[in-house]
Amino acid sequence: MAAVIRVPLIFLAVFSPLIAAVNPRLEYAFGVHDRLHGAEDDAAKHFENALLAEPLAMPLVKIGAANRLAAGDRPGAIRLYRDLATARPEDLAAQLAYVDFLTELDRDDALARQLAEETLNSALLKNPGHPEIVRRLVSIHLTRAEKSQAIALIQKLPSDTAESALLFASLSRRLHDKDDVDALAEVDERFSRALEKEPQNTTLAREAADHFRNSGRLEKAIHVLKQHTQVAPWSLDLRVRLGVLQFSAKQNAEGETTLKQVLVIHPKRALAHQALAKFYRLHDRPNEAGFHARELLKIRGGSAAEFIQLADERLSAGDAREARLLLEKAVFDQPENLELAMKLAIATQRDPESRARAARLFREAEAAAPNEKITDPVFLTESAAAMIDSGQSRAAEDRLRAAIRLYPPDAKKDTATALRRLAELWQNEKRNAAAAQALLQRANSLDPE
Repeated sequence: MAAVIRVPLIFLAVFSPLIAAVNPRLEYAFGVHDRLHGAEDDAAKHFENALLAEPLAMPLVKIGAANRLAAGDRPGAIRLYRDLATARPEDLAAQLAYVDFLTELDRDDALARQLAEETLNSALLKNPGHPEIVRRLVSIHLTRAEKSQAIALIQKLPSDTAESALLFASLSRRLHDKDDVDALAEVDERFSRALEKEPQNTTLAREAADHFRNSGRLEKAIHVLKQHTQVAPWSLDLRVRLGVLQFSAKQNAEGETTLKQVLVIHPKRALAHQALAKFYRLHDRPNEAGFHARELLKIRGGSAAEFIQLADERLSAGDAREARLLLEKAVFDQPENLELAMKLAIATQRDPESRARAARLFREAEAAAPNEKITDPVFLTESAAAMIDSGQSRAAEDRLRAAIRLYPPDAKKDTATALRRLAELWQNEKRNAAAAQALLQRANSLDPE
């Protein structure tokens, strides 16, 4: 019996330290769980336990520092980051985290800025020209109006990497006048070197092109984007930008070709449609302009007035199907807009493909109108045609009578159309023969056939 009891005791003696040890990952998981469920005090205890077990884990240091600041323990929060940076001197991420904490803690604290600067200078010795270190040091110098020191610092940036070229250009704009020829030339050179090394880098190509365009060298900007899109044909945003710049440089044929190629690859590229619509409007090509304007509205949406204007253009051109498709998108986006619903009903009636469902749309529009009454004569005339198609001749007659009264004196052709439809309705039903003949005579006087 003694031997049987001794075995479990030996087992517990050996493994009890492991059982008692805190598992930082488990404590962290408990902390996240408690925080999600609003148990902030319990979450703080679990996070603190995890931090004690793993004091150099950056996520835990961040949480621990935030908790100490919330409790008013500013020195304790600083100590956590300082201990992290001290224990991991070769870890740049730890050094930068310490610096960022110091600078964000109080931007007017001279001691905090001094500690941050010392840490950054030490890191710069180990990581010469590192962009993230240089950026932070330049910011510190600029807060003290130390422009010359900041200018000297950006010269330490590598001359041929994308990250360094982008940072150099950004900081140079802050440190030099826009008309500084030497500074501009140096930015040019750094962009050129970086592009030679990374021509496919989208961010680099965009910023370089903007740099040349903003400094009045449009041809150079176009060259940068051409080179980039040749090695990165998937870069559609910059292809669109290239097309726009070609238009700006009066390279109209090239710009048109570039943007059309984009739409072959991606027919729903909104900016390409927008640029082409504007270009065609400026060059008096209304049909092409209208097509791209309609595609743009389908993709991106727009105001009811924009949809109605383009739909009216297509209806006037006899393209009821295109008008209907456009208005279906508009009504889907703006279902409460009565004017769009009315226009969709008209387009649906005029499109042979959809005429069978027009009557329902007219009824729905009427039901949505104030007092269920619409006084637009065009709507009433088209509604009457839908009612006739669906066998509702009395409803059609009421609408045609109302439309004839509502058309203004100068709408002679439209009035004549309504008169003829009412006369035809009576003739088909073999009633009001004399009145029908009078209506036809009146229609012919307004709009001779």
